[in-house]
Amino acid sequence: MGNVRVRAGSTKEVELPITRLVTGGDVSLPVRVVHGREDGPTVWVNAAIHGDEVMGVEVIRQAMATLSARTFRGTLVAVPVVNVLGFMTGDRYLPDRRDLNRSFPGSARGSLASRIAHLFMTEVVSKCDVGLDLHTAADRRANLPQIRADLDDPRTRGLAEAFGAPVMLHARLRDGSLRQAARDRGATVLLYEAGEALRFDEDAIAVGVRGVRRVLASLGMIDDEPATEAPVEVVEARASSWVRARGTGILHLDVHLGEWVEEGQRLGGLSDTFGRRVRLVHADRPGIVIGLTRAPIVNAGDALVHVATPV
Repeated sequence: MGNVRVRAGSTKEVELPITRLVTGGDVSLPVRVVHGREDGPTVWVNAAIHGDEVMGVEVIRQAMATLSARTFRGTLVAVPVVNVLGFMTGDRYLPDRRDLNRSFPGSARGSLASRIAHLFMTEVVSKCDVGLDLHTAADRRANLPQIRADLDDPRTRGLAEAFGAPVMLHARLRDGSLRQAARDRGATVLLYEAGEALRFDEDAIAVGVRGVRRVLASLGMIDDEPATEAPVEVVEARASSWVRARGTGILHLDVHLGEWVEEGQRLGGLSDTFGRRVRLVHADRPGIVIGLTRAPIVNAGDALVHVATPV
């Protein structure tokens, strides 16, 4: 990894140079490699491609604390913070306002975002068979723990089922995303979405840690753990859409993440600043609520409630 050799049966932290600050300080991509004594797959897990998505960093920290290279089979490459510059300032984007997750596979001579993407593809993705990309909702939104993946691919579907999030959503690939670029290189990728930006959600973190370990166990990299909880019933969805505001006002929602709704069901309402109800919000489809806005003040057209339609 870079110019560092990680011997079998050992764990090592590696710093991959990214750029230099105007103050003269160096910025590096922090990587921890767990190289097991026995052969097995090579898997990466990453978080904070968007700098305000801190929850995945904690998922990786807790998951890594349970692993030992002496008993591990294969190799795990953990990159808890990909967007280092955005993470330091709590910003979703890079200093040039580019979205890193629209900059893959990148270029060694492109923009800063493009160079980071290229570094990640060259040093991490090119060495791995499977990837786990951890995300949270965008600013002022919250997501139910969910896996987004190509459920039409049997290998990807099997890993999504092994992860065990409450919802697995068949999601199309987005141009410039890590998931698309990695798929083009032959890797199998799961994208985990849960929680809110700049916040820890203990339930979402717990689902993420268990999911990472379940995927590793399904690949034979660690031993299966005895079941201590009832199996999670995973909802498969093939489509989803946001219910949007049809007017402007102060939002009061009546639904919660994970709640099942029927078409036409009242989801909440909009009021003016004096408390007069100006419009109701209704579901335009049946399904499960997988995302919500946390912004009380909304304008016409704003996304309010994300509903996934089960199979």
